[in-house]
Amino acid sequence: MGNSWSDTAPEGYIPPRFPSLSWPPYEKPDRLYYLSDIVRHTTLWTLSIFILVHLGAAGLALTMHLGKRWSNWKYVWAVPIAYTLVAGSEAVLSGSIVGLILGAVYRSGSLVMSTWVPFTWGWINVLVLIISSFSIQGGL
Repeated sequence: MGNSWSDTAPEGYIPPRFPSLSWPPYEKPDRLYYLSDIVRHTTLWTLSIFILVHLGAAGLALTMHLGKRWSNWKYVWAVPIAYTLVAGSEAVLSGSIVGLILGAVYRSGSLVMSTWVPFTWGWINVLVLIISSFSIQGGL
């Protein structure tokens, strides 16, 4: 394992595979050294979490149609597909932008990133999306 202040990866460094979340007390922690690895992990975690949350919302939308007329179900199959496509486009855009910013910050400080950081930022992206979906009436 290299020095956390080094500018390059240690000799023999192999980028961790996705998802590669390691529990440090029991395993050797996986680290991300290169910008491309940081962006890839952040984008993939954001994509995974966005699709999970959007499919949950699509499932909720489908359950609202239980007990309705059969003619209402004619186009309902498109809801999960549309939600997945929207989730994918949002996740790739936000995950890559956040990954680039995270990579630039860690690179400027010559820091090494844990694989838990992209996972955490994937959840932060989803929470920002959920919070921004509510309309706020008035101010404080």
